[in-house]
Amino acid sequence: MSEGPRLAVIGAGPAGLVAALAAAARGVAVTLVDAAPDAGGQFYRQPAAGLGARRPQALHHQWRTWERLRDGLAAHVAAGRITHLTEHHVWCVERESAVPDAAADARAAASFTVHALLGPEQEESVAVRADAVLLATGGYEKVLPFPGWTLPGVVTAGGAQAMLKSGLVLPGRTAVVAGTGPLLMPVAVGLAAAGAKVAALVESADPRDLVRHARVLAAHPDKLAEGARYAAELARYRVRAHVRHAVVAAHGTDRLEAVTVAALDPDGRVREGSEWRIPCDSLAVGHGMLPHTDLAETLGCRLDGVSVAVDDEQRTDVPGVWAAGETTGVGGAALSLAEGRIAGLSIAARLDSRAPEPRSYARAAKARSGLREFFTAVDTVCAPPDRWVERVGDDTLVCRCEEVPAAAIREAVDDLGAGDVRTVKLLTRAGMGWCQGRMCGPAVAGLAGCPPTPSRRPFARPVPLGVLAREPGELP
Repeated sequence: MSEGPRLAVIGAGPAGLVAALAAAARGVAVTLVDAAPDAGGQFYRQPAAGLGARRPQALHHQWRTWERLRDGLAAHVAAGRITHLTEHHVWCVERESAVPDAAADARAAASFTVHALLGPEQEESVAVRADAVLLATGGYEKVLPFPGWTLPGVVTAGGAQAMLKSGLVLPGRTAVVAGTGPLLMPVAVGLAAAGAKVAALVESADPRDLVRHARVLAAHPDKLAEGARYAAELARYRVRAHVRHAVVAAHGTDRLEAVTVAALDPDGRVREGSEWRIPCDSLAVGHGMLPHTDLAETLGCRLDGVSVAVDDEQRTDVPGVWAAGETTGVGGAALSLAEGRIAGLSIAARLDSRAPEPRSYARAAKARSGLREFFTAVDTVCAPPDRWVERVGDDTLVCRCEEVPAAAIREAVDDLGAGDVRTVKLLTRAGMGWCQGRMCGPAVAGLAGCPPTPSRRPFARPVPLGVLAREPGELP
């Protein structure tokens, strides 16, 4: 593995997997580094082997695509072309040296060291050397606060899906699925199919607004058919959908007992007198997703809004660094697969000093373009309501790690003159806890009335001091 060009792929979801396969098939030695015990990412998350799931495919669609990726990975690992490092949590990527000559673009233009914490205890670090790096770190859910959102029984929509896929467990027996975005429908269907009573699906957007994007939607009949299948499944399980509604409060003492749902006007305000309660013991809630950009920010990659900016070959503006999948913009598994293939082919060509062959990824490039347009339209319609901050009471916790209420954030802005997220953080400690603002960042920015700003943290995750004090082990 040490001879010839070396690529480190960070993340073994759809984008990372297909990129690793494409590069390995063209002679690049690939080290695939992933935090999970198995490949697949969130989309292809599998039940633990010890659970003995008889039909894991029932929890997924696109199962045949997963089988091809899984079998391809196994073949390359067996042949020595890919080293798959599981349960390795990357906390830093160092760019060590630049190539000063004119061949810099054809070659990776730098050498890299990927530092990762090993295993569940994360008390040991290893280092992976590479000539190029692909960031396929995926995304994470955005959850906006509301009264009662910290009660036991309230989970993210993706969290509920992960519990079902990996642990074969339900977050509760009677569930409400709420928020906005295309993830809600598969989560509600999955919970219902697994035996939960889904009392309601509460969507703050109005799907009828998609009519304004009819041209874009019509170009993707497969996506429309997928949505129609989920709608039919919801009807079969008698799950009632409430559009342009929101969960405005969760209730309970020791755990969740009920939620209050209300209708929203076109501006996102609660319609007076429209509230009613739904008894439930679990609430799966999500307001869209955000890209994981910590490692990209550390490397100095340019961001386009909240996503890593890339060119037509999925290259960032840092030589030797590519990015693909949700980290460049949230758009689902199909888009991640297209971007991953383009990145893998580009990396292989660049490391071998050959120009990319346009015909080899023309189909992937066409799919990428169409899917980006499709999900831009969906994101426009499924954006959280503008007036959501008005439903956040002063005593509602916004930063759960540091227990900072909304009142403290409003005081920092209104009385102390804070005009950006960093100043709010310094004045209130919002974002200084274990998650470093990953959970509360969008909410703090919304309450402060300012855009979120890149953090540029030196580390992508908490690192034990003992790890920093000793020389890490190195893999070839």
